[in-house]
Amino acid sequence: MTKIAMLGLGSMNGAILAGLLESGVSPDDVLATSRSADSAHRRSQQYGVRVLAEETDTAANTTAVAEADVVMLGVKPYQIVDLCTEIKAALRPEAVVVSVAAAVTVEMMEAALHPGQPVVRSMPNTPMSVGLGVVGLTPGRHTPENQTELVAELLGGSGTVHVVPEEQIDALSAVAGSGPAYAFYLAEHMAAAGAEMGLDPDLAARLAAETIYGAGKMLVENHGENDAAQLRRNVTSPNGTTQKALETFDAAGMGQAIRAGAKAAAVRAAEITRSLDP
Repeated sequence: MTKIAMLGLGSMNGAILAGLLESGVSPDDVLATSRSADSAHRRSQQYGVRVLAEETDTAANTTAVAEADVVMLGVKPYQIVDLCTEIKAALRPEAVVVSVAAAVTVEMMEAALHPGQPVVRSMPNTPMSVGLGVVGLTPGRHTPENQTELVAELLGGSGTVHVVPEEQIDALSAVAGSGPAYAFYLAEHMAAAGAEMGLDPDLAARLAAETIYGAGKMLVENHGENDAAQLRRNVTSPNGTTQKALETFDAAGMGQAIRAGAKAAAVRAAEITRSLDP
């Protein structure tokens, strides 16, 4: 059995933990940490795993990693290097350390840990909590293939895993990591439009959510046969209502705005990386 340490249970590590448990990982094989005693209690009740509180136990993080095979770092990007420094003496040499934080490079992690410690940089997204996530992985220089496969297997139980070169991770993050927010943003405005046209707001929100879910499922199930552009054409009758809506989107520059926004996210990730690099 694989022992897993989850350091921090914010939105991303929480989503990963939920996905791991849903995919069959035993709560007994997980030991987590959280900053406050109150948070530790709430997370323990929520997930059914043991959660140590840093507030009342200064050795919480080192205790959590001592017997772990996989250590998931789920803190803010600016905290990752300090956390690596804190836990390095307690890590088993063969334990693989996985960061789920944006902008923190493999090199930064390796420099803060003992030489040769296996590391993996990952970029997951929050739909992992419902088994429909996407995650990019970049292994470190000292990470054997079997450990990359172990991390991919663990995360693959709650989504799809893509191993990519590190130079592509910011682009992956801009599309998949931030992508759920783009979908939520679209749903938010679809629902608002429906309410403005007289629909009950709750009904409008449900219609938007169900439509985006169904369209996304069509995209995934038709991948390789019909891409997004073809599926869009399939539901757009000439001179019909959908065509009018799409023409309005184009006139407003919506397509270019989406591309510009994704590129801005990637640029911001690179900026954060530079700010963290000593």
